[in-house]
Amino acid sequence: MSFYKIADLNIQMECLKKMLQERSKKYFSSEISCADIKIDMDNEKLENLSKRYPQLSLNELEYIYTGCIFADNIFDFNGFCLHSSAVALDHVAVLFSAPCGTGKSTHTSLWQDYFGKDRAVIINDDKPALRFVEDAFYVYGTPWSGKNNLNSNIKVPLKAIVFLEQAENNSVRRLDAKEALKLLINQSLRPLANNEQKMEKLLGLLDLLLERIPIYKLKCNISTDAVKLIYNVVNLKT
Repeated sequence: MSFYKIADLNIQMECLKKMLQERSKKYFSSEISCADIKIDMDNEKLENLSKRYPQLSLNELEYIYTGCIFADNIFDFNGFCLHSSAVALDHVAVLFSAPCGTGKSTHTSLWQDYFGKDRAVIINDDKPALRFVEDAFYVYGTPWSGKNNLNSNIKVPLKAIVFLEQAENNSVRRLDAKEALKLLINQSLRPLANNEQKMEKLLGLLDLLLERIPIYKLKCNISTDAVKLIYNVVNLKT
């Protein structure tokens, strides 16, 4: 078994297939000897998963399964994963979340086009990890970053979360706690097997998030004007 440092946690797992092997390389660590989270995977388990989900390749099954196990265990370390595309600009993070097909990845790519890739860094393009550490929320890259495989092994303080909605004209407003909580629950990776204790941890983290982090709804046409609008509203200059 190999060790990886992901979201400031020691992860022990064996990468059997090429997809997970390649995507985990930047998180590999030879300095770890004990695990916070152990992800068990072997060829027999992979073959059993293949019988249940024959439409998926072994590469895809291992990648999806290990990502689910990681997301399920991070609740025990004041963390959770949010379905979103996370970008870091000047070392603060903004997460853009929405249902699939709304344009999250397109929007964050516009940030790189507008500000430059050296300044605007994609932390994770699909399921960034969030943890409450030392009285603050941080966003982390992970190997589980969706089909585009865009992620960085970095830790960045969270500045804001923005829910996207396609529209002809650009507009933004800050959401109240009730509106924001519903969207956050819908887009959070929830505990496996209806684990009530872990669900309570998730809800507690979301309550804390709402107290500390502004949540916005951005109606946009996926343009650089939308980038400039949310940049100024969130006030990333500070």
